[in-house]
Amino acid sequence: MSKNIPKDKLNNRQFRIMNPLEVRVNENSNSDFLVRGYAMKYKPYVLYEDQDGEILEEFRKGCFKDSDLSDVIMLYDHQGRVFARTSNNTLKISFDDVGMFIEADLSSNDQARSLYEDIKSGLITKMSWSFKTGDYYFDKKTRTIVHENISKVYDVSAVGIPANNDTEINARNFVDGVIDEIETERSKEQEKRRKLELKIKLEKEF
Repeated sequence: MSKNIPKDKLNNRQFRIMNPLEVRVNENSNSDFLVRGYAMKYKPYVLYEDQDGEILEEFRKGCFKDSDLSDVIMLYDHQGRVFARTSNNTLKISFDDVGMFIEADLSSNDQARSLYEDIKSGLITKMSWSFKTGDYYFDKKTRTIVHENISKVYDVSAVGIPANNDTEINARNFVDGVIDEIETERSKEQEKRRKLELKIKLEKEF
C-alpha cells in the first residue's frame, strides 16, 4: 500500500478497513458498472488489541460535517490508477444513520470495468478508506477512541486483502500515539499533584 505514497504524506494519513462491508452491485442503475457500499460505519468496532484488551474506535455522527470532501478518489488498495472521483461525479459520497456510503461508476475505461467485474464476481468484497484526523479523545472507561470530526477524506479503495501489515501497523501506530498522549497527560497531572502535596506539607511545617 505505501510504495506509491511518499512517506511524509503517508504518516499524515490513517487507513481503516471495514471488514463487514460488502461492495454491492446496483442492478437498478442507469450505469451498467455501478458499485455501492459503506466505506465507514459509525458503530464502534475493535481497532486494535494490546496486553490490556481491546481498543475500540468510533466515528461520531456528524464528524464529517466540516470535512474536506472536495476531491475524494477511488483506488484499488490505496494506490495506482484512479477509477472514480468526486470532482467529476463518477464517485458519490453520502452519509446516513449507518455511515459513509459510496457509489462509484466504473464505466470510464477498461481497467475500471475490470475492477467492476472482480467486484461483481465476488473476488473483491471489502472496502477501505484513508483520512486525516481532526479532534478525537480516548474514553478510558470503554477504551474507545472517539473521533469528533475528520479533517479530510483522501480516498476510498476496493481491497483484495481485508487486512495487511501496512494497515495493521498504521492502526497500531495511531493507537500508540493516543496512549502516549494519555500517559503524558497523566504524568503531568501526577507531577502537579506531587508539587501541590509538597507545597501543602511545607506550609504546614512552617
